[in-house]
Amino acid sequence: MRRFPLIALVCATLPAHILSTEAATLRPVATLSGPNVFLRDLFDGAGQHADRLLGPGPGPGGRYIVESAQLGAIARQFSVDWRPASSGDRVMVEWPGRPMRREDALDAVRAALIANGATRDCLIEMTGFTPPIVPLHASPQPLVAQLDYNSGTGRFTAILSVTGEGMETITTRIAGQVDETVELPVPTIRLNAGTVLRPEDVHLARVSTTLVRSEVARTLREAVGLQLKRQAQAGQPLPAADLIRPAVVQRDTLVRMQLETRGLSLSGQGVALESGATGERIRVRNNSSRAVLEAEVIGPGEVRVAPDTVPIQQAGRFGQTVPR
Repeated sequence: MRRFPLIALVCATLPAHILSTEAATLRPVATLSGPNVFLRDLFDGAGQHADRLLGPGPGPGGRYIVESAQLGAIARQFSVDWRPASSGDRVMVEWPGRPMRREDALDAVRAALIANGATRDCLIEMTGFTPPIVPLHASPQPLVAQLDYNSGTGRFTAILSVTGEGMETITTRIAGQVDETVELPVPTIRLNAGTVLRPEDVHLARVSTTLVRSEVARTLREAVGLQLKRQAQAGQPLPAADLIRPAVVQRDTLVRMQLETRGLSLSGQGVALESGATGERIRVRNNSSRAVLEAEVIGPGEVRVAPDTVPIQQAGRFGQTVPR
């Protein structure tokens, strides 16, 4: 807590016969409602000069101490019926404050940038910006002036002025970066590799175009139902190369093998030697003939063997014959 003297007192000497009719009491804490300190803020029962301006108070959110000796001098100058009882008598003068909402500053900056050519959906990053402290119950009005915006690099600098009833204007220099955005599907939370995307796993959001470094999913339909090859971070675009159709046949599991030829439907049982999604071709081993064939995945646990498929290994009997 810093000690900060009040400004110099009024030099004119008051007539000696003007005295308070009642003894005044010291206020240990003077909570201000504005930028100035009055006699009444320091003393209860300050008398006819209670409304006398003493000087500026601390800024919003700030405080300082008025010590015993200065309090005694103030009381004598303004004929307040109070005398220090000890050197420990003091008043803490404070003006309650709060940080201005960051969103209010961003709205003002966005409006100024849009007026200078930026798009409405741009992303704004204000480097090192700390919202100024404003009076607790004030309604601050931020205004951007002296804006210097380079649309090519996205860099900007400006002066932010904050005004409001009952407060002095606060000015601060700001700087930052503007990035154009595009609406893309992004994960709602971090998702692990192998996750099959559900509607609740992704949502549309505006992201900086600087994050789009390769081909990405552009719509929800291009993402939902597909499987992640790699872990995906929340709020980040989904690279198309990391999205694959989910495997409906798993390696080393039993599959039903189908072959349709010459009016007959042949079926048999085999083992998948590879995992595969619907429409992909994988190697399977016929359990009856031990032949290894290439087959198309047609559904969960099912593959289709083309009539002219040449076995990768020597084939025996494919399976049982089922009349069509």
